[in-house]
Amino acid sequence: MLDVLIKGGSLIDGLGGDARRADLGIKDGRIAEIASAISTPAKETVDATGAIVTPGFIDVHTHYDGQVCWDDQLDPSAGHGVTTVVMGNCGVGFAPSPPGGELELIEVMEGVEDIPGTALYEGVPWGAWESFPEYMDYLDTRRYALDISAQIPHAALRNYVMGERGRANDPATPEDMSKMAALVEDALKAGAIGFSTSRTIGHRTMSGDPIPGTYAADEEVLELAAAMRRAGRGVFELIPGGTVGDLAVLGWEHTTLEQEVALMDKVSHVSQRPVTFTLVQNADHRSAWRDVLSQIEQCNANGARLYPQVASRPIGLVTNIQTYHMFQRRETYMKLAHLPLPERLAEMRKPDVRSAILADRDISSGKAGMMANANTIFRRAAPNLYELDLPIDYEPTSDKRFGERAKATGQTVEEFMYDFLIGNDGRNFAIQLGANYYNGNFDVIREMLLHPDTITGLSDAGAHVNLIFDGVAPTYQMIHWARDRTRGEGLPLEFIIAKQTKRNADLYGMNDRGSLEVGKRADINVIDFERLSLGELEVRSDLPAGGTRILQPASGYLATFVNGVQTRKDDLDTGARPGRLMRS
Repeated sequence: MLDVLIKGGSLIDGLGGDARRADLGIKDGRIAEIASAISTPAKETVDATGAIVTPGFIDVHTHYDGQVCWDDQLDPSAGHGVTTVVMGNCGVGFAPSPPGGELELIEVMEGVEDIPGTALYEGVPWGAWESFPEYMDYLDTRRYALDISAQIPHAALRNYVMGERGRANDPATPEDMSKMAALVEDALKAGAIGFSTSRTIGHRTMSGDPIPGTYAADEEVLELAAAMRRAGRGVFELIPGGTVGDLAVLGWEHTTLEQEVALMDKVSHVSQRPVTFTLVQNADHRSAWRDVLSQIEQCNANGARLYPQVASRPIGLVTNIQTYHMFQRRETYMKLAHLPLPERLAEMRKPDVRSAILADRDISSGKAGMMANANTIFRRAAPNLYELDLPIDYEPTSDKRFGERAKATGQTVEEFMYDFLIGNDGRNFAIQLGANYYNGNFDVIREMLLHPDTITGLSDAGAHVNLIFDGVAPTYQMIHWARDRTRGEGLPLEFIIAKQTKRNADLYGMNDRGSLEVGKRADINVIDFERLSLGELEVRSDLPAGGTRILQPASGYLATFVNGVQTRKDDLDTGARPGRLMRS
């Protein structure tokens, strides 16, 4: 007898082929049968008529390293069809962790990934581990709504081995490199799914300093790659220097994308492991991404394994009166910021308060890496912001920019922005569409997605909790690319599904999942594709210590199964927690 029978769905198996009508049977957490009609009795039957049946989605770029300590549901991923996540990206994480050294790790994570330090202080059980294998053992005691996996991060590694010298990005000695390499090898043998690092000066601690590992010499990077070869497992993940442009405002990047690809080529050959890295269109060199793709084609033809990680939509920074906005450091506003939202809005609607805030000076936060400084980002971006209303249009035309709308109303951009933020009871959101949108459409993204060497990622789920909400990308890319795009060609649904399932599983050696095949894990979504949609953005105060985050729900997920257990039903959490730590 089957545990579950999913009947009458349109099966998209993750292998890239056309959808087909089929039944699917689950037993003991595995896919037991796939056939046009299954007659085997089942304890439970799910009617998938009119729906698509897909593998569970695999998100390879998340930052749940802290959240896994206090949250067993792991939204936003759990609510968007994700059944396996990879965390520990960008070189940041919480192991190894020297006794009493949590402050340094928190300041790196908060500065780079915009996760409130207060939540990390309160929500992470500091002292429960020191080494990376001990961190893995701790995670192994917990249960989740989906499977998790972890990479060992360079910043934490350097901090642990080198202390202040590592945090200051001093050159590593041969002894330092030997110790770090041994720890990487131990972590991989304990089940770490990869190693990660960041080489862009844009990733900074709360004090404004580049995070540990940013300036690591090639010798150090290659020593760690050699450790991966000895362990015989893992993926090398990194954010290259030059990824988001020259960063002249921060003192210029220390390397170019071309040089970084050359280093990654060496890493792949030395490690004999896959290398994945962030690739976006940046403002300073708007066609550099094409040059990178050409460069890696040549590298891969010569035996490297380089896989650019691309996004399915622009990297967008979001502003709302409850999160970050251009007035947050204005002297008069700061006197009101502590008020509950209704009272704050009532004050801000008063003409004298409005005039005072618009005329005010900004008060320095005192820390260069604090997200309190996001006011400067949104002040510069204000003319190019777009409203996020339903249904959200991520490919808007230029006439919808706030600069154009302000002109039409006879207001300055600041006046328009002020009235927008306090409107709709403070629920209005606007977005700056940056990387990947410098041409004003999605054609660059489509070309990146179609390239045979790229993988789909960069959701940053669990991070940038008050600035970016790309954790919903698994849902979004189906809606936009396979159904709703009007300003250019879309992409086949089968292609989008394969890209975020089997393709990602193969990269990380997850051979037991990622496709609907007999014997594979029963990680499965049943989706009403025609009804699939994204809801309004909302700010929730549900992090430890009352920290806030932006979430966006989805509608249309009829069922999600993890290891054969139903974790979602009609877009709601069932309370089941079959998810475990997955070791490499």
